[in-house]
Amino acid sequence: MVRGGGRCVTEQQGEVVRTAMSEARLAETVAQDLARQLMHPHLGFVLFFCSAEYDLPALGDALQQYFGGVRLVGCTSAGEITAQGYGRSCVTAIGFDHRSFSIACELIDEMERFGLVEAQQLVERLGRDCRSNSLAPIKDHSFALTLLDGLSSREEVVLSALSAAFGSIPHFGGSAGDDNHFSDTYVYHDGRFHSGAAIVVLVNTWLDFEVFTTHHILPRGEKLVVTQADSNSRRVYELNAEPAAEEYARLIGVRVAELDHRLFAAHPLAVRINEHYYVRSIQKVNADLSLTFYCAVENGIVLTAMQPGPLMPNLEALFQRLEQRLGPPLLTIGCDCFLRRLEIEANGVSEQASDVLRRQQVIGFNTYGEQFNGMHINQTFTGVAIGRPGGRGGR
Repeated sequence: MVRGGGRCVTEQQGEVVRTAMSEARLAETVAQDLARQLMHPHLGFVLFFCSAEYDLPALGDALQQYFGGVRLVGCTSAGEITAQGYGRSCVTAIGFDHRSFSIACELIDEMERFGLVEAQQLVERLGRDCRSNSLAPIKDHSFALTLLDGLSSREEVVLSALSAAFGSIPHFGGSAGDDNHFSDTYVYHDGRFHSGAAIVVLVNTWLDFEVFTTHHILPRGEKLVVTQADSNSRRVYELNAEPAAEEYARLIGVRVAELDHRLFAAHPLAVRINEHYYVRSIQKVNADLSLTFYCAVENGIVLTAMQPGPLMPNLEALFQRLEQRLGPPLLTIGCDCFLRRLEIEANGVSEQASDVLRRQQVIGFNTYGEQFNGMHINQTFTGVAIGRPGGRGGR
């Protein structure tokens, strides 16, 4: 057996993936920890997620120093998912073997100027970079990951352009967090943490995989119409022609002064598109009684009142379906909304959830929003499950 990042990897799998985690506080010690757990002769790429509590400039310098020419990307989080389940105030990481994964990445440093032409050119460059490793055809053997500044309010514009450019390539991702402070979120590329930016990663592999999303939110039936909003700032001033915070508080039966993240998580709103509901989570109440959302909202849209259903059965059912299709997972990269984690903690099932994530080989982070095939969504668990070599569905 070969052991890496606290996880056993069989000799048959070789160094396909390794995982690592560090709870050290000093940036240099973190980089040393990760390098010790991840470095090997065929390491081609590292993906990591870290608490925003770190000295980020120092951490960026240390990672670049200890990983030399290995490409690293990552982002700050609102909580981490490690090989042992949920973590806090730490760094969690994945190292990919270049013999099984051809990975290309680029930074979008001006999200406000990113459109379809730029997206097409970026995707062409990523595909060209991946093909240089000659692992597998891009079509049907690739998925994309996006990491976006979670406070940029530009996710929808960037995702729309990327979705058109990716075509049939499945895509998922998460918006960076900052431990629920809502002040500064960052993505990491080329030795530095960047704000107002996004990272696009194209992963080409001969292994089987499936990009997925799930949520446990169920419709209640009551409707709220957005009657005044500023879509650029994601700010809703009126619901049903009443001050937005007052109308929302009335709907859920509390006073405006009581509204907080836990109530937002317990009483979400959603947009219905065809037969599916897409959650639009509330970020905060403003002094003028408007509500700021994590996703785009526009005048005239109808929001359906929702309520959480059973979270753990939904999560376990997801992994049962994935295992039926892929066999036991080699790795699952997970983008888990921070509101889900607040709900899990409030319900006292953190250990149970961590056990499921641990058994399903999940590495990831708690996000300020998730992305799935071009859509910006909230209160979901979204990601990619990667099967073991020769493990699809037991075939």
